[in-house]
Amino acid sequence: MPKAAKTNKSKKISKKIADRKKNPLFVKEAKNFRIGNDVQPKRDLSRYVRWPRYILLHRQKKILLQRIKVPAAIHQFSKTLDKNQSSKVYSLLKKYSPETKTEKKQRLIKAAEQKTQNQKPDSKKVNVLKFGLNHVTTLVETKKAKLVLIAYDVDPIELVVWLPQLCRRQEVPFAFVKNKARLGALVHQKTATCVALTEVRKEDQAEFDNLARDLRQHYNENHELLRTIGGGQVGIKSRHQQEALKKALELEELKKTSQ
Repeated sequence: MPKAAKTNKSKKISKKIADRKKNPLFVKEAKNFRIGNDVQPKRDLSRYVRWPRYILLHRQKKILLQRIKVPAAIHQFSKTLDKNQSSKVYSLLKKYSPETKTEKKQRLIKAAEQKTQNQKPDSKKVNVLKFGLNHVTTLVETKKAKLVLIAYDVDPIELVVWLPQLCRRQEVPFAFVKNKARLGALVHQKTATCVALTEVRKEDQAEFDNLARDLRQHYNENHELLRTIGGGQVGIKSRHQQEALKKALELEELKKTSQ
């Protein structure tokens, strides 16, 4: 079949487009996203990335703890110190961190030199942080601990779930902090479930007393911590459904009242 001839209308439109003046201020530049050209736009890659298994389990656990009802004894671990309070606590406890391997080596060499010269070595008692769950438990039971910090992300939680109640019974100020790696850094370990302070120097006594008073109010004497149950939050889809149902019920009530 012969091709249909172009109409006058289409010719006019094409002529208008060709004659249209381009504004030099707004020049259209087509982007080229091939290699070595324009930068790719930012995309949400969360659905495309294959995350490691430990990240998936961590996220699933977080969602589960939001959905299911969490007992108060476990939920209290999520009530950690805020940034301002934790910085004060860590700045104080950093002064009492135990000696490193190099410092211990130097101390032993110095003691050996003093011994060879028939001098009495310095046997001064050093006040440092105590760590290790069994050791800290013994210190709390004997009321030698003056302050206890417990990591909120200990897994399994059964290892330390009883420790807050023991601190309350023995009237030892305690606090939940983020996280076990940061606690471990205080005592030169990879991680630490809890640390305890047994002695305080005279120059730090006033600062320690203020901290201990605040921690007692927040944790030891705060009975709401053992009453509030965590979790029970519904997902975003369920929330939207509930809101839509609520709006529909409100509209029905309005119609009834207007009649």
